[in-house]
Amino acid sequence: MLVGAANAQSRDNIQIVGSSTVFPYTQAVAEQFANQGQFKAPVVESTGTGGGMQVFCSGVGAQTPDITGASRAMKKSEFDLCQQNGVTNVTEVLLGYDALSLASAQDGPDLNVTKAQLFQALAAEVEVDGEIKANPYKAWNEIDPSLPAEPILVYGPPPTSGTRDAWVELVMVEGCGEFAAIEALEDDRKDEVCERMRTDGAFVEAGENDNLIVQRLEADAKAFGIFGYSFLFENQDKLKGAAIGGVAPSEETVASGEYGVSRPLYIYVKNDHRNAIPGLNEFLTEYVSDEALATGGYLEERGLVPLKEDELAKVREAVTNGTAMSAPQS
Repeated sequence: MLVGAANAQSRDNIQIVGSSTVFPYTQAVAEQFANQGQFKAPVVESTGTGGGMQVFCSGVGAQTPDITGASRAMKKSEFDLCQQNGVTNVTEVLLGYDALSLASAQDGPDLNVTKAQLFQALAAEVEVDGEIKANPYKAWNEIDPSLPAEPILVYGPPPTSGTRDAWVELVMVEGCGEFAAIEALEDDRKDEVCERMRTDGAFVEAGENDNLIVQRLEADAKAFGIFGYSFLFENQDKLKGAAIGGVAPSEETVASGEYGVSRPLYIYVKNDHRNAIPGLNEFLTEYVSDEALATGGYLEERGLVPLKEDELAKVREAVTNGTAMSAPQS
């Protein structure tokens, strides 16, 4: 189902929703695109990955967004929702890579932690003396004497955020695998223990606005926040990243894979809108251009770790041809 001409005339700008991590990249492309003066500036809204998927997959037509950003791949359940609502022709666009970082204010404590220690700090339940118990740890040095003698206080994203999904997958689940009593649990119970964040005040859901978390860290130098690396990159004058597994986040360590908490970033495009919404094709051409997405492009300057040339060529071909994505496996 294509957007009809009458519908298209009711909207003369591109509408984009989705990930707060992808937002600054899309906003940068939107500004560049608008400066060319041929089309109206796109409207870019930061809703979180999960929230963006829900709106994006709600249907086809001018009342629905054209693009959603995601800090993880689309889930099968989201793909199925799209299909049910007639959004059956979507192109998946891999933009590049970001990493997750645990950061504090510049004058905060230096921290070098393992994923297992982060799991112990942030999980609702942990292994204590071979048993699964409610998390008893109040200070970092209670987990390991080498860690700071400071209260555990970490501000992080809500469950609707792709950043939260990625943190759970890349840190919590991997970290919990270090504990024999948890590994021995039945599947559903094991998933619950590995994935559930504590709610006793040591981990605080702080919404999708990363700038508000920075303000809290500046007010309390002993606190930490969970961010996409790109946000840490943009705020190096205010924040410093903790080392995870002995490796601090940097463009070099993310690109090399040495920093072990990295993830791909995406946008998803509703192909049925491409010939109906003015400028959508041109906007996508700008987004996947060398000037934006390649090594040395203006998105790398904002913290995106770029794709290799052969990967970028495949992405550009998929966008040019409007290649429909296949159903995700999970």
